[in-house]
This record gives sequence, C-alpha cells and structure tokens, in this order.
Amino acid sequence: MSVPATVATCSNFLLSSLPEDEYQAIRSHLEFFPTLAHTVLHERGNEIQHVYFPLSGGHSVLAIMEDGAAVEVGTIGNEGMSTIDVLTGSKYATETTICQIPGDSLRMPAARFSEAIEVHKELRRICFRFLQAYLSHVSQSVACNRLHSTEERYARWILISHDRVQGNQFQLSQEFMADMLGVHRPSVSLIAKRFQQAGLLDYKRGVVTVLDRAGLEATVCECYGAVRKQFERVLGKALG
Repeated sequence: MSVPATVATCSNFLLSSLPEDEYQAIRSHLEFFPTLAHTVLHERGNEIQHVYFPLSGGHSVLAIMEDGAAVEVGTIGNEGMSTIDVLTGSKYATETTICQIPGDSLRMPAARFSEAIEVHKELRRICFRFLQAYLSHVSQSVACNRLHSTEERYARWILISHDRVQGNQFQLSQEFMADMLGVHRPSVSLIAKRFQQAGLLDYKRGVVTVLDRAGLEATVCECYGAVRKQFERVLGKALG
C-alpha cells in the first residue's frame, strides 16, 4: 500500500482533518508502515525517530517499572498520533509505546514533523487538540485503575480495542491483557470465562470476538463513556 493521495482517502482523523494544501505539503514526508502486534514504536528514554499516525489497529502506551512490570496508561488509534512527546519539543520518549492491535500507520521523521507544525497552523492546531483529549484520557485511566474493579476495566479495554478495529474480532493474548490491566493472568482468565458465559464475547486461540457490545457497555465503568465524550467535545469525533 502507499500513502493516501488526498485527505478524503486518509483514515487517520488528524491528517484527514487538514486542509488539502497542508496535507499535500507534508505528504512526501509520510511513509506507509505496517504495524505488527508487539512492535515497539517508542522506548522510554530513547530518541524519537518517527511520529506515527495510525490508519488502523491500536497503539498502547506503557509505564514500565524497574522490575519489568508494565501497565497501560494510554491507547491511541486512528483518531490520533504516537507520540505526543514531540508536541512538547522533546526528542526523547517519556514512555514506551507498542502496537497492541496490528494494523497500518503512516509515519513521518520526528524532525520533519517538528518543522511541519511550526509552518502549518492547522496541523499544529489539530495535533494540540488531540494532546488535550489524550491527556484527559490518561487522567481518566489513572482514576479507573485506582477506583474500579478489574471486570469493569476489562470491559473498558475490550470496548476501546473494539473501537479501533473493523469488524468484531481482534487478536489479544491473555498474557498481554494481564499486563495491560496490571493483574495476574489467572484473574484475566476468570473474567474472560465469565464474559463468555454471559454471551458478551468469545475467546479462542488468542482472538476475541465481540458478541454483545451493548452488554459490554452495560458492564463497563463510567470511564469509557467519559473519555468518548471528551474526545467528541475536543476533536469533534468520538473514538471508533
């Protein structure tokens, strides 16, 4: 595949929101880049080489402890960009970002992106609007991880992932899910089994199939809806 020729054919929301002349001005610096599951896009403390604009799939921002334990603090799909650090002028990644759901991205050299947001005012405006929405998402995730049950957080994570795929299936190992939620794998296995018995989803060979989205939305905590409303208010687009 190649870089979309026009904003109308680009499935990344930030890029598709640009005036055509701004998009064409940066298009030559964009590269089509397939993102496979578990691909490390940015590593904490390392220099940022590229800015990624997901077209499909999902990226996960992880806080990693000294003992290697990790917990997800944010997710990014085709509504946004990885990583927001470049918007603050930083050349180094604050956290590690990996591909959690395989898909495709457009990427741009970080230096070129920094130059572009200085020149193109609408690119700068829409990216900083995304930064505002993303920080709200991170804040809500912190509260959710502290105050809500693992079942509620599991439902939130499934819904957020479902928002970022086409169709009702996506790849997800229970080990990976346990890392994202900061719990042990047996806890995730028990919750997945209960959700299957309730007819909310199916899980086979590392593939989740959402069977009853309305049921999942009835199970999830308030944080999922709060984040969707914030993205819609700030960007004019809800997740998904």
